[in-house]
Amino acid sequence: MKAYDLSGRVAVVTGAASGIGQRSAEFLSAAGARIVLADIDAEGLEVTAGRVNQTSAGVTQVTDVTDRSAVEALIQRAVDEYGQLDILCNIAGAMSPGTIEEITDDQLEKALSLNLRSVIWGCRAAIPAMKGNETGGSIINVSSGAIDSPTPGIGLYAITKAAVAMLTKTLATEVGPYGIRVNALCPGATMTKFTTWRMHREDGTLDREAYDQFVERMRARSPLGEVGEAEDQAHILLHLASDAARWTTGTIMRANGGQTFSW
Repeated sequence: MKAYDLSGRVAVVTGAASGIGQRSAEFLSAAGARIVLADIDAEGLEVTAGRVNQTSAGVTQVTDVTDRSAVEALIQRAVDEYGQLDILCNIAGAMSPGTIEEITDDQLEKALSLNLRSVIWGCRAAIPAMKGNETGGSIINVSSGAIDSPTPGIGLYAITKAAVAMLTKTLATEVGPYGIRVNALCPGATMTKFTTWRMHREDGTLDREAYDQFVERMRARSPLGEVGEAEDQAHILLHLASDAARWTTGTIMRANGGQTFSW
């Protein structure tokens, strides 16, 4: 469909070395977008770039999104490389295990910088570039299904991701007059390394029994009886990036198999 054609568009994708970020980059590329791929994992970035360059064009930039200047340089790279920026996908993030009582100040600062400040910095740098576009722009921020149901041990992560959801709504009202849409994606249990980190042993190997038990618990929470895969999130992200979602902004999109519900 023409509405999903991203030919001539330029996207920046953070967290592009694996999981949802990697699959989203592949989907955007398949739709015709040229992409600046960003992650702190240089090796993973090259793998993603190899896939992206089979269908469109992509360049990589190793980026620590907890560094404001690095985020600003990333956005500038898109403008310098391709002359424009149309789509920003803020996907990079990290879990922050521990109860609120247990977390250290260092953990707090890391979570705030990685999950929230980086998103603010990316949006703030991207908006001026998008204001000059005839077609405006699309910003997609990845929040989390954790914002809907408090879970002991991941409270700090949920708090920062809830802030991303409110940031998304606020920005949608601020930049809508410039034709810029801002939406958030809230993944449910999606079977990537990000989700399964708790099921790995100290030597890095997967605890298959713990993994299978987790999958069954997550399936039981979904009316569909399924867990999500990275491409399930990438499909939604592609929709939000495209003209098919031209009248969608300020939306908190929950792709979670019905694991949580919200008004």
